[in-house]
Amino acid sequence: MSNQLNDESLDLLFRKARTHNAWSDRSVSDDLLRELYDVMKWGPTSANCSPARILFLRTPEAKQRLLPALAPGNVDKTMAAPVTAIIGYDGKFYEQLPKLFPHADARSWFANTPELAEVTARRNSSLQGGYFIIAARALGLDCGPMSGFDNAKVDHEFFPAEKRANFECEYFPDSHIKANFLCNIGYGDSAKLFSRSPRLDFDEACKLI
Repeated sequence: MSNQLNDESLDLLFRKARTHNAWSDRSVSDDLLRELYDVMKWGPTSANCSPARILFLRTPEAKQRLLPALAPGNVDKTMAAPVTAIIGYDGKFYEQLPKLFPHADARSWFANTPELAEVTARRNSSLQGGYFIIAARALGLDCGPMSGFDNAKVDHEFFPAEKRANFECEYFPDSHIKANFLCNIGYGDSAKLFSRSPRLDFDEACKLI
């Protein structure tokens, strides 16, 4: 496990990977989406809590349900993407902890502390969202993560409050889901990429103490 990735792999995952806004018409299979999850799920989370829940929108009908929640600048690229993933989080993630973290009674850490459960779910689903992007790139897909959308509208359409209040969800029974961010995935059109934006240098972003 100590082997280091070569430059080609690092370029694929990070240095030459780009956020895509335009897409080819090449489809993404359901089997590949399943493989994507089966890779990303191994990324670490606190107490292995794994709160991320992903809704893959792969049909025109599903995309139309998302449309009213999108910021204007995100409409065309989302409608054109083969798949849009809603990266959400389960506020009741702790009900899975007896399975995911059997070493201790981890459920009791969160069941009666809603503020801790919420911040844990948001933080760790964001981590898992990062793993999602890296896994997608590793499998040859391109990504276009977005935060330009109305969270309340997405939650109302896909995870209605009346169901969340009773810890029910159409897609994830016995869950309490809220949206974190969106990510378009598919095969990007590199000819329509913007010029690459700069990044901070090490000394601007890091300190050694």
